Amino acid sequence: MLLLKDFDNQLINGLDFCKMAYTLFESIRKSPNGIEMLRLRKGKLEKKLLEELLPIAQYVQSKYNHGRQIKVRWKDGSQNYDAHIFSSGAVVEKHFMPKSNAIEVTTAVHENDHIFRNLINKRGYAFSVKGIRKVPKTQKYSSTPHVYTNDEAIKDLALKIFSSIMAKNEKSYPRKTTLIIQCFLDTLFTEDEWDATILTVKNDLTKHKFYEIFIFDSNNHYSATLYGKIMESSRNKIKCQSCNQILTPPEWFEQRNQDVKEKEKNPNIVLCPKCGRKVDIK
Repeated sequence: MLLLKDFDNQLINGLDFCKMAYTLFESIRKSPNGIEMLRLRKGKLEKKLLEELLPIAQYVQSKYNHGRQIKVRWKDGSQNYDAHIFSSGAVVEKHFMPKSNAIEVTTAVHENDHIFRNLINKRGYAFSVKGIRKVPKTQKYSSTPHVYTNDEAIKDLALKIFSSIMAKNEKSYPRKTTLIIQCFLDTLFTEDEWDATILTVKNDLTKHKFYEIFIFDSNNHYSATLYGKIMESSRNKIKCQSCNQILTPPEWFEQRNQDVKEKEKNPNIVLCPKCGRKVDIK
């Protein structure tokens, strides 16, 4: 069976990485007490697999295509990122995607999720996470059905996603970090409800420090990528020497592709949006 050392600090083709992660999942599932190990995530192997390796694999599968080939270097440890990805292909050559960027993985999940999983493991069933209560007399947990009303589930999930982003936004990460958010849904979601959730997050999220935010549900039915307005920092500001206008990454992207002939000469040259002079962003 594969182990974490087979992934740790190894540069692996993206699709091979996916295959390895899925093979590891299936190996654990088929092992004695494997389902319980995956459900409770008590071991480091199961926890890292479900909370880091599989989310990264989902991102790779979503982004890997004929114009963008991806390699992954996952790193075990306490560093301020979970992996680095290295991209090649036409979209990189045309400067639509960076050659490399860091990956940070997090979850959007109800605070009762671990109790919910324990109840399922012990009893074989449990109702909604919002219906879990501790009985004062016995100090044990009870699970009762919870009826969602109107857009309650949408608001709940949007708040969890937004809170996950804000929590990560307070920390320091390498430049051009992609944030992956794995969502554990509390109830059944239609496609329209998922879209409404993502729209709610977009409307509330004004600025963040991430290159992109990839959001998906743990059942792999839905996904979305957010860009938004990246927070300005001293390390990603470029000043026009003619008029002192500050150029930030969104302006680089917009300007860099406007003049094809100029781009062919030097892809690191953009035009200042204020005075029109050439600015080197390298």
